[in-house]
Amino acid sequence: MTDASGIFVGLMSGTSLDGISAAVVRFDDTGPSLRHELLAYVSLPYSDMQRSRLASAMESGSAAEYSALNFDLGAWLADAAIEALRVARVINSAVRAIASHGQTIWHTPRRSTWQIGESAVIAERTGIDVISDFRVRDVAAGGEGAPLVPMADSLLYSGDEWRLLQNIGGIGNVTVVPPSGDVSLVRAFDTGPGVVLVDHLVRAMYPGLRFDDRGSIARSGRAHTNVVIALLRDDYFTKSPPKSTGREYFGAAFADRLRGLMPSDASNADVIATAVALTARSIADAMQRFVSEPCETIVVSGGGARNDAMMDALSTAIAPIRVERFDDLYYDGEAKESVAFALLGLLHLARRPGNVIGATAARGPRVLGKLTPAS
Repeated sequence: MTDASGIFVGLMSGTSLDGISAAVVRFDDTGPSLRHELLAYVSLPYSDMQRSRLASAMESGSAAEYSALNFDLGAWLADAAIEALRVARVINSAVRAIASHGQTIWHTPRRSTWQIGESAVIAERTGIDVISDFRVRDVAAGGEGAPLVPMADSLLYSGDEWRLLQNIGGIGNVTVVPPSGDVSLVRAFDTGPGVVLVDHLVRAMYPGLRFDDRGSIARSGRAHTNVVIALLRDDYFTKSPPKSTGREYFGAAFADRLRGLMPSDASNADVIATAVALTARSIADAMQRFVSEPCETIVVSGGGARNDAMMDALSTAIAPIRVERFDDLYYDGEAKESVAFALLGLLHLARRPGNVIGATAARGPRVLGKLTPAS
């Protein structure tokens, strides 16, 4: 087993299409436990042009458009890595590898998955080895291909008791982590929408806004419980884990479905409040349906953790489980997924599995990712 201690860069382009997150992380894998230090984290927002091209690619596109976008996104990812290294004051030659998730264009659990962001462009621009395409091996082994964050949740964030680590990014996903951090006991699954529905509806109804800052719009509206209850009957919410999903499912069509169920006199703020309530209730219902472990705390990260209306709704829906923000326990929760992929890069070089079969239901543990050498 190869020691892969050192400095890694994790790159993530999220489901919500806000921008690229880059984390510079130092790992120490030489002792009895894996230790890590976040050296720097940056988030580079997409321009309107970049966001529009990515959103259009998820709906439809020609081979020429996909090919060009794959190379252009590789350059944008490289820019994020370079900026993160500048902030961390780390020279490129000190980095073992860049681990890039890229941008998911399509994801069909256990059938196919496609992330773009050309690794060769990143390697050429940075002079650093790049590990990418992490999800495909798990899918090839019969797995969901997601979520992949549970390996980091178990190795980096286990506590003294059973706990829930809930990410509310574009899509919501939860990891049930034992106090020992024993990967064989870890379970995880996508709970459903994170902020993808809220963001889509905000952009559709409030031109010029990309998201509901701190949940102020949702707080001014009223959630329609009957709409939430109706949508929670959707097959995805009642399906038992392992399971994963994406904006292919909880995207524009699902947002239109929510709006179609709202009464004619509902305000735009009511629509946003209802979308927030749906996300919170879907997480709480998933805990009640599918989690039997004695968890007393849920630790929340992602954009949803910055939405006060979302956190209030979740606290109410999931009581008596205590809700904590990842930021208050560790560091900026927006960095968490980028750190997770940096860890998957380390595990790739160490020839150690990166998937958790209790999360993806693959046929077995697999080393994830593909290596693009810098030279």
